[in-house]
Amino acid sequence: MAKHINRCSWVNLNNSLYVKYHDEEWGVPKDNDQELFELLILEIFQAGLSWETILKKRNNFRLAFDNFNLAKIINYDESKINELMLNKGIIRNKSKILATIKNAQVFKNIINEYGSFRKYIWSFTNKQVLYGVYQTKNELSDRISKDLKNKGMVFVGSTIIYAYLQAIGIINDHEKECFKASI
Repeated sequence: MAKHINRCSWVNLNNSLYVKYHDEEWGVPKDNDQELFELLILEIFQAGLSWETILKKRNNFRLAFDNFNLAKIINYDESKINELMLNKGIIRNKSKILATIKNAQVFKNIINEYGSFRKYIWSFTNKQVLYGVYQTKNELSDRISKDLKNKGMVFVGSTIIYAYLQAIGIINDHEKECFKASI
């Protein structure tokens, strides 16, 4: 008989993609700039929707957005924007598509300034993982949101940034009963 594993209560156990995301990715500290960019963009597209919706469309997003290649996204033109707006495999929100292009440029500027986005984002906690209490935003997400906005990013409100910090492992918000809580 298989041993029962306790997971965060929000995980839909009937969705293997969601279980895998929770078990292997959510809250695991990230240090790859391309992965950090992808997750930021996916969090922006998730606003107002469920994360399950984004996970189901994740591979479509990767294909549509050239595997989240900054150099390519920065150069998207009206033709590419129109192509994305017609792509039924992704969330077709023009404001979020335009935000992706704008944020790619700002992301690149941050890499140029700090050497990597990882160095920038982890500098806010002095490279330390914080343990949360499952909020929707906090002082840290407020501060990072403000800084990113000052640098020119859009669609990076405190709630989106808090979810992003959870996803990339800066905030470990696994529920205390979850097997990932203290990892």
